[in-house]
Amino acid sequence: MESSNQNFPPIPPEGQPSFLERLTASVFAKLLVILVLTLFLLIPLAWVQELIDERVARDQEVSREISSKWGGPQIISGPIIGIPYVYQYTTDKKDEKGITNVETHVVSDYVFLAPGKLQVKSQVDPEVRKRGIYQSIVYNAAVDLTGNFGAIDLNKVGLSTADLRWKDAKVFFGITDVKGLKSAPKLTWNGKEFPLQVMNGDVSLFEQNMFAAIDLSDQATAGAFKLKVDIRGSRALTVFPTAEETSVWISGSWANPSFDGGFLPDERKVDDACFSANWRIPSFSRKFPPQWVGAQKQLYSNTDDLTMFPEPYNNTTASSDSQAASTKISTIQDMVQVNFLESVNNYQRTTRVAKYAVLVILLTFASLFFTEIWKKKRVHIIQYVLIGCAMVLFYSLLLALGEHVGFNWSYFIAAVLTTALIATFVYGITKDKKISISFSGILSIFYLFIYFLLQLQDYALLVGTFGILIILALLMRFSLKIDWYQFDKRA
Repeated sequence: MESSNQNFPPIPPEGQPSFLERLTASVFAKLLVILVLTLFLLIPLAWVQELIDERVARDQEVSREISSKWGGPQIISGPIIGIPYVYQYTTDKKDEKGITNVETHVVSDYVFLAPGKLQVKSQVDPEVRKRGIYQSIVYNAAVDLTGNFGAIDLNKVGLSTADLRWKDAKVFFGITDVKGLKSAPKLTWNGKEFPLQVMNGDVSLFEQNMFAAIDLSDQATAGAFKLKVDIRGSRALTVFPTAEETSVWISGSWANPSFDGGFLPDERKVDDACFSANWRIPSFSRKFPPQWVGAQKQLYSNTDDLTMFPEPYNNTTASSDSQAASTKISTIQDMVQVNFLESVNNYQRTTRVAKYAVLVILLTFASLFFTEIWKKKRVHIIQYVLIGCAMVLFYSLLLALGEHVGFNWSYFIAAVLTTALIATFVYGITKDKKISISFSGILSIFYLFIYFLLQLQDYALLVGTFGILIILALLMRFSLKIDWYQFDKRA
């Protein structure tokens, strides 16, 4: 009798789903889970981006290693005439007893003179050097410099002809990496030939200084010069204009030059096999005077740290420490530069593709979600996870294949493999060939759309925005065919 009075929990009607079952079957709950899943996929996508950055760093490291053995980016500078002189100045100094003593200082210095006219002609032959799967652009260049110097005006710097050691005059010339010299350059000055040597003294007008010792015993700086330099370098060739009037002409067998620096070419021609460009640069933007004394340091900087370059001063009245007037030294914005770019940079393009990853994943999930609702074929959330992982793997495939077969082929192979994998998986879920084929077509359209955007430069944002607008319009149109309230009725 006691057992008959015992209370038991009510037994739910047979066939009625539990709350958990209703929640997992809810289309809105699944939609929320899909959105959360998309956010979680940002984690493996971040790992892929780190992998791309790692490969980019390795590529740059190998490129620097090749450059260190071949020759780095070269900057051609000069020529500049330097004439040494010695001057004296006195200072008052008190000793420990307070007695003022007059000290005489003897200083050795240079007076410098920039050329009046300078013509630079260079024929560049770039090539690709590989190390393993990595490569770097290097070049051979024949550079001819011709021009002339005018007469020096010593009154502007407070010197007289007797102060100068004319016999020890030098012509200074600069390049960035002397390791790139293929032969010893020689200077022709007023018909006479002088060999160039590496400068190891106090004068450092350029990164690597070379000089030719010329005898100016006649006390005349006016003259014509010729200088031919055969060099090797990598990635970029730069010319630093030093004359009152500088003309630069550069040509080469390369289809992807980039004209950088502070001056665009006056004329240029670029086709599939070669290029040519020329510049005419006056001295109005030059940041150092036509002649000066007391400034033996570098005339330009490769960094954005703009230190100060001293103006000419009168050494008979002041020392170099008392100069007040100064201007900024030159930078890359005061030079002519040609960069030799790779026709296709796999890492840059892979990075651009990866930026669209979340968009492609979200659109793919949306398409699968609408297919699930339209065809009434349920797809478990675990299966969404597996499809998301397959789409993330696409970018690793693209990166790995791109290092061996190039970007275009790697994109095609990765897209075909990913589409085939997901379409086969969808067929295994739905057992419907039409759904599998339709879904593979949707994925193919997405990948073709992203590839098409990569080919655009100026119109990528415009076309991409309108493309997303069209896709959104199609999804909105398709959603109108679904009775979304049927799920509330079922509940």
